[in-house]
Amino acid sequence: MLYTDSLCATLWAMSPEIVLAFAGLLALCVGAGVRGRASLMPYHCVQMGVVAALCLSAILFAQMPVTQNFETVARVFAIDRFSSILKIVTLVTVFFVFLYAREYNEARQIAAPEYYVLGLFSTVGMLVLISAASFLMLFLGVELISLPIYAMIALQRHSGRAIEAGMKYFIVGALASGMLLYGISFIFGATQSLLFMDVAHAVANMSVDNNPYLAFGLAFLVVGIAFKLGAAPFHVWVPDVFEGAPTSTTLLVSTAPKVAGLAMALRILAEALPTLSSEWQLMLVLVAVTSMILGNLAAIVQTNLKRMLAYSSIAHMGYMLLGLLCGTQRGYAAAVFYLLSYVLMTLGAFGLLTALSRAGLEVENIKDLAGLNSRHPWLAFLLLLLLFSFAGVPPLIGFIAKVGVLEALIDIHWVWLAVVALLCAIVGAYYYLNVVKVMYFERSEKEVVRFTYSSGLSVILSVNSLLVLVVGVFPGPLFALCRAILGTT
Repeated sequence: MLYTDSLCATLWAMSPEIVLAFAGLLALCVGAGVRGRASLMPYHCVQMGVVAALCLSAILFAQMPVTQNFETVARVFAIDRFSSILKIVTLVTVFFVFLYAREYNEARQIAAPEYYVLGLFSTVGMLVLISAASFLMLFLGVELISLPIYAMIALQRHSGRAIEAGMKYFIVGALASGMLLYGISFIFGATQSLLFMDVAHAVANMSVDNNPYLAFGLAFLVVGIAFKLGAAPFHVWVPDVFEGAPTSTTLLVSTAPKVAGLAMALRILAEALPTLSSEWQLMLVLVAVTSMILGNLAAIVQTNLKRMLAYSSIAHMGYMLLGLLCGTQRGYAAAVFYLLSYVLMTLGAFGLLTALSRAGLEVENIKDLAGLNSRHPWLAFLLLLLLFSFAGVPPLIGFIAKVGVLEALIDIHWVWLAVVALLCAIVGAYYYLNVVKVMYFERSEKEVVRFTYSSGLSVILSVNSLLVLVVGVFPGPLFALCRAILGTT
């Protein structure tokens, strides 16, 4: 391991986070002093900050030698190919989240400066969590992500559902943070260190049977990971937040934080506690199976589209955890591929919902999509692609992601778990096909309203949605990216 302690090297290593923080402060100041059309200035400030941080992350990645495994700032902030690539993915996702959300927020009169500033500060937390090399930095990143999102969910102050969802997320999030901190304290008591590398060396010479601190600490850490990913049985916040929050906020909550959550899981399990894999594998099996079964069965009976996608998210996190629990490089790569595929699909799905919700009608219920094919056949086709990809229909990216996870399970001879996952996927296909049926074969009971959306947004949404087909047919580059991500993990 290498260490970077000079001031210049430290500032350069943390430059993406620093740029984002300054961009957020600038957008906050600009937003407080502008009115009218100038109100778009906070949006432009935030987007320029995201692009600048993206460029800096790309430069840091390019400067990282392939043979160099790890470098840290004061031993708590990691600089490696793993963190650089995941930061790039996170920043690209956040850029498109803000892009999709702009017109939706304007139509709903959602406080734009607050939305973008809070979203940007939450993104800073995501980057910090991705680069965490100690439990202290990890906890700081988790809190930086969560606190701004609590406020974002309740931005529509006139909406009782939004306020209720924000309060629920705050209460459950505070409980999960306490349990995560409790687990960290147990690990510290057992190893006398908060640094991942030191913890890994100390745990290598210990046994869970002889050290109850490790067992309790590991259990609470898995709870924290499951909550961050929105996996069952720690999923209670997901449906209410997805349904109650503005669609633009749901778009953020359902995508970029998941990348940081996966980074958190890999940092803790694969980097700090790899020798305890036999213990955390069993915990993740329980969480993954519960998530797949509960998520798919609960989604079937939903009539609210956002709530259906919430339970779908729970099920997909279960599939992703199947790759993680393999404890092998192939399994980790499958988990990363699955999560990146899920983020791409979810970004497109909620992006389409924001586009369809900007004509005085909030598209929330499945029935709101009735007759969409007759009004906007192209948007209906794009949504069909995304729904089929969620369901795992070949040759879309969702199918490739599921195959990768199943292959990783079979590789470690857990065929029974692969069979359970396959059966859950078959059950899950039903509610996606039901939405397609409504779009193509049912007529709207309400007055037909033609949605208006900008041509630029239409092109971007089209590219986003068509990528699920293109990457599904040519998955090689994304697999290569996953291997590059795991080259130093």
